[in-house]
Amino acid sequence: MAGAASGGAVSPQTAALAAHMAGAAKSALPAHVAAKTRLHILDSLAAMISGARLKPGEMALAFVAAEGARTEVLLPGTGIETSARLAALAGGMMAHADETDDSHPTAFFHPGCAIVPAAWAMAERGGTSGRAVVNAVALGYDVGARINLALGVERFYGKQGFSTHSFGAKFGAAAAAGSLAGLDADQCRWLLSYTAQMASGLGSWARDSEHVEKAFDFGGMGAEHGVAAAQMVASGMTGVEDVFTGERGFFQAYGGNLDEIARELGATYEIMNANIKKWTVGSPCQALLDSLQHLMAENGLAPDDVGAVTARVPAVEAHIVDDRTMPDICLQHLMAVLMIDGTLTFVSTHDYERMKDARVRALRERIKMVADPTLPRRAGVIELESARTGKLTHETVHVRGTAQNPMTEDEVAAKARDLIAPILGPERTEALIGKVLALESVADLRELRPLTRA
Repeated sequence: MAGAASGGAVSPQTAALAAHMAGAAKSALPAHVAAKTRLHILDSLAAMISGARLKPGEMALAFVAAEGARTEVLLPGTGIETSARLAALAGGMMAHADETDDSHPTAFFHPGCAIVPAAWAMAERGGTSGRAVVNAVALGYDVGARINLALGVERFYGKQGFSTHSFGAKFGAAAAAGSLAGLDADQCRWLLSYTAQMASGLGSWARDSEHVEKAFDFGGMGAEHGVAAAQMVASGMTGVEDVFTGERGFFQAYGGNLDEIARELGATYEIMNANIKKWTVGSPCQALLDSLQHLMAENGLAPDDVGAVTARVPAVEAHIVDDRTMPDICLQHLMAVLMIDGTLTFVSTHDYERMKDARVRALRERIKMVADPTLPRRAGVIELESARTGKLTHETVHVRGTAQNPMTEDEVAAKARDLIAPILGPERTEALIGKVLALESVADLRELRPLTRA
């Protein structure tokens, strides 16, 4: 125990969660959990590096560079060295600079864009091993998801207007950072208390048309605050023994189910329930693009063979992708580009000039989007009419990359290659991918600096 603190009794649920957090660094993850964790680390790192060249990432980097902080951590994909806390802030905004990063569907947040930058910053600062990073990231997904599930996504986000994207990200990042800081069980309880005090987030992020504040809300804020809380407790600060229970506690303030925070810890790993995006675009577009690609390829269709196309999108999320001004979340635009190119790349999904292309615009005119209340979130149906083949229909329920239809290691590596190579070059990209996919063999994360420096 690092020191005395005040605060009263500790609930069994909080005690179990804190003990699990304190022991995570030395635990042995099941092989399949460690393997999937490495994929999420690679996917999130690729999002950070590609995001360094997008507006939210560029603005975060400019802010960090102007601060002139200590040079503890190299921001991947850049030449900027800064403090761990500012590296987490910028890294989180870079990782969610667009819609490239992963998601957790039932806990309703983007874990990787906050947890991985926080863990990466803490590990570089401390010269921590790759194995410790893998364990810390898996822990972060467990804690962040359980907090959101305890709060109740439908009630907390849907009815009360708070943002699960911010709450889950912050607790997940704090857990990962605390693990890498070597906090014991008492300190982990104080870490949770500091994090609860900093927890915030409103669903108003949906009104951010440029994705800048959204990148902070989803990634940067949680990553920075998680690292800050871990560093403060590691420095000797004490806190409330159990912030989740008692008078004016977390669940008294926000409501929810305390039992959920420690549910099946060490048995159910929430990273196994998280999704990696096949396409570097908004989540509601994924299933429709899968279905469209399937129909075009299976029937050997060229763009000129396609007549009218109806895209049936779940009603709950249709507004997110309907005729948007950003190419990576505009469903009609992405479908038109996919029909012409046969696939989508990071470059093609972020090309604003192509939104003005006459051929793309002409294909968009043939696409009708229907908000379908019978479809579950993230599903999609394409109905395509062609003079050559007649009417074709394809439904995607579990899009590639979801927990029910996971991407292979090669597929995730190919996606990462598309994002990273334009910035780091092909040789360093291949070396970095190889190192991350064997991260447990890395003795000190700082060994990877020569590969991540732009």
